[in-house]
Parts: sequence; structure tokens; C-alpha cells
Amino acid sequence: MKKRDNFRIIPAIDIIDGKCVRLEKGDYLSKTEYSASPLDIAKRYADHGIQYLHLVDLDGAKSGAFKHFDILEDIAGKTDLQIDVGGGLKTDADLKRVFNAGADQITAGSIAVHRPEKVISWINDFGRNKIILGADFKNDKIAINAWHDEADENLDEFIAKFAREGIAYCIATDIAVDGMLTGISVEKYEKLVEKFTNVSLIVSGGVLSIKDVIKAKETGCGGIIIGKAIYEKKISLKELEKIIV
Repeated sequence: MKKRDNFRIIPAIDIIDGKCVRLEKGDYLSKTEYSASPLDIAKRYADHGIQYLHLVDLDGAKSGAFKHFDILEDIAGKTDLQIDVGGGLKTDADLKRVFNAGADQITAGSIAVHRPEKVISWINDFGRNKIILGADFKNDKIAINAWHDEADENLDEFIAKFAREGIAYCIATDIAVDGMLTGISVEKYEKLVEKFTNVSLIVSGGVLSIKDVIKAKETGCGGIIIGKAIYEKKISLKELEKIIV
């Protein structure tokens, strides 16, 4: 196994009907399909030195049950990518199954709002390095249920609750700019990094260019998730290679 970088460059593969897609602001009606083969995309990332992958089952997120175990197994078995998965994971059995299928970590989003005690039990039972908190937010409010609903909880309170329980990683997604190629919310992430010193904050949403990747690294964040910017060729894998090295 190759040495992993401290700052994670994490391409996202979002799946609907077995195909790679991207949404705008989480709107399923805004779907753009980019590839029929998630495995081919994942292999291309690995060939360019990428070490991490954020794999989201959008069908699972919408239905409430993770569906694409076959795709996860395929990517995990045919690449060295460290994969975190999300989308409809609700039970201990779900987690055991995705870990057995090759996932290295899972991202807990809506369930962390609806059943925080369950996510806390996962931190204790599976280990703090296996569970990523998914904090999807808009105007500092947490969004849930595939971003269709707003929870009565603000972003800082939400992260703080799980930080007290030992969460090690948090993907903070600014859904107001997700998929919009407008640039990341630098000031927001700077404040989060300053406040949550024991949590590795991962930037997500709005990534436009390699400058956003550099900015995210400079804030002290632990990584950045990149989706549409790669598909739309706003960021090249060659550019990312230089940061990885």
C-alpha cells in the first residue's frame, strides 16, 4: 500500500442508475451524465496518482438504502483507491457490508441528524477513523434527505456535537454552490478549521479551478472533494498530480 498524503485530493463519483452523474445544488432534475462506467473513471484517477475516492450512491440517498455494492466491489478490487462511501447507510449491517465490499470509510449525513446516537455508536464500534461526518449546509443550516429538507440545527453546533464524541473527519458541503463551479467558500472553511482543531475538515462544493485546491490546502483543511470541475475540464488530472507529488 502506498503512503497516503496528509492533504486529501478526493474526486467524487456520484452514481444514479449505475452511471457517473453530477447534480447542481443537489437537484436530481439537474442531472448531467458523464460516464456509463464508474470503474473506468476510478481507474483513470488512480492512474494519475489519485489516492482517494468519494463514492456516493444517489439512488441510495434518495431511497434510503445503499444499492450499488457491485460498483463499490469492482472499484475496490481493481484499484488501490481509498474509498469512502455514502448514500442510504442506516444500520450496522449496512456498514459491515460496505466495509466487506471494500470501503475504507463511510460518510454519515442525514442519519447523523435523525439518529445521532447511532452514528456515535458507529464511532465507538467501528473506530473514529472509519466514520466521516457529512455536514451538508446552506446558509449555516444543515440540509438532509438528499438536500431536500433543512434540519433545525446549525453547522457549527452539528459538528461540535460529534467532535465531542471523537469524530475525526468531516466533509462540510456548501450546497448553495455545489456543482455550480463558482469557487469554494474560503472564509467559512477558515473559521471551521480554527474552531475544530481536532477534526480534519474536508472542503466540498463550488470547486472551480486548481486555485481552489491550493486555497483549501492553505486554510489547513484536511482535503477537498472535486467533482464537476474535473468532468468539465476546469481542473486537469495533470494539475492535481503536481499537488499530490
